[in-house]
Amino acid sequence: MDYVDVPLRVRYAETDMMGIVYYGAYAVYLEVARNEYMRKKGLPYRELEEMGYRLVVSGIEIKYYNPAVYDDLLTVRTSISDIQSRGVTFTYEILKEKVTLVRGKTRHICLNTERKPTRLPPPLADILKNDGAS
Repeated sequence: MDYVDVPLRVRYAETDMMGIVYYGAYAVYLEVARNEYMRKKGLPYRELEEMGYRLVVSGIEIKYYNPAVYDDLLTVRTSISDIQSRGVTFTYEILKEKVTLVRGKTRHICLNTERKPTRLPPPLADILKNDGAS
């Protein structure tokens, strides 16, 4: 399975009163990594939108193992775990050095400009299939 690693530094605004990354910030980290994944694979999300498509989040799972704190340098490892005709599932692992902090998944459905479910466009489907998704 192919993956893309994206470095992220924890900003002060993402921490709670205990100095730990607020749980909701991780959803933003996943979004950043997903966008960088697509960019590195040759189809930036902006181009997908310009083609008339959107990948709408239809589900999210996040499992927390260890905390991150202000100024930690994290790596968000992103891959594709499933591809269907109208949707895709991204899988993530957030690491600090070699320690797993978080694992997660986001499921997406492809919509057209009329907000109707539609098949993944060929350029996107080709990229995802080439990355070893089932």
